[in-house]
Amino acid sequence: MKHKISRLIITGIISVSMLALSGCGGQRMMMGTGGTAGTYYAFGGVLSQYMNTYTDYKVTAVSTAASKANIQSIGDGDYQMGFTQSDVMSYAWEGSKSFESDGPSRDFRVMGALYAETIQLITMKEEIKSVYDLKGRSVSIGAPGSGVYFNAMDVLEAADLTLKDIKPQYQSFDDSKEALKDGQIDAAFIVAGAPTSAITELATTNGVYIIPVDGELREKIMTICPYYAPLQIPADTYPGQPEAIETITIKATLIVDADLDEETVYQLTKAIFDHAPEISQENAKGAELSVENATSGITVPFHAGAARYFAEQGVKVDTEE
Repeated sequence: MKHKISRLIITGIISVSMLALSGCGGQRMMMGTGGTAGTYYAFGGVLSQYMNTYTDYKVTAVSTAASKANIQSIGDGDYQMGFTQSDVMSYAWEGSKSFESDGPSRDFRVMGALYAETIQLITMKEEIKSVYDLKGRSVSIGAPGSGVYFNAMDVLEAADLTLKDIKPQYQSFDDSKEALKDGQIDAAFIVAGAPTSAITELATTNGVYIIPVDGELREKIMTICPYYAPLQIPADTYPGQPEAIETITIKATLIVDADLDEETVYQLTKAIFDHAPEISQENAKGAELSVENATSGITVPFHAGAARYFAEQGVKVDTEE
């Protein structure tokens, strides 16, 4: 593990300091989430409350640059847990794509997947009915190196389309929405839990079409990239969407420091998944918390403490010996 010796020293110093600050409470832990306006930060705040209530640990959710930054911060010993997209953590484990220049990062293990982050390909042009119809079109594919960018590339490459076959635009969700409204682009990839506010606004004011990712194309993507799973966007998720749309999803996942002991991670996992109904009343994403969702479509090893909890629920997950 990178920086392992210095990391252990630093972690030890931080742990002693945190224990000193914790008074009569338990050990303090830091949870990396995402930007303050995003789902990671809001949902992380709710999860930390339940961990604090139902364990002897004191967990603080902090705003970060999200997936890659959280993985790196766990590796550096700054955080003990964090949110990440399931595909990004696979990149870290393999040392591929956004981690290609840095090399593999394996200082973390999975606690459990939390909710679906849906690949939503949208357009305002009725004649664009499939991914193959994007050829020659102006398409927003997210910022270079972002999770959205790599999701878009996975879909395009499975359809035998390269960046030379489209006119790529590197835009945020809001910029994509405005560019679609102004006719500056033809389609955009949006990767987020559905319904997504940017799409809802566009569907309400201008009308929008969601392009399916289904059939042989979907099977090809999931064969090449096993961290994807099939998902159906239910009818009426968005205004003017009378039928369900087939697509693929990755998962917002909670990861933990590989060096945390089994009992600690067991208790933290139990605090979340034993209280899914209560959590769902505080944040809509809590409705997706389940043992099945938490354990399916994950290609990185689980922490032994989480594996112990899920085994008690009748589900065996892979851990690294």
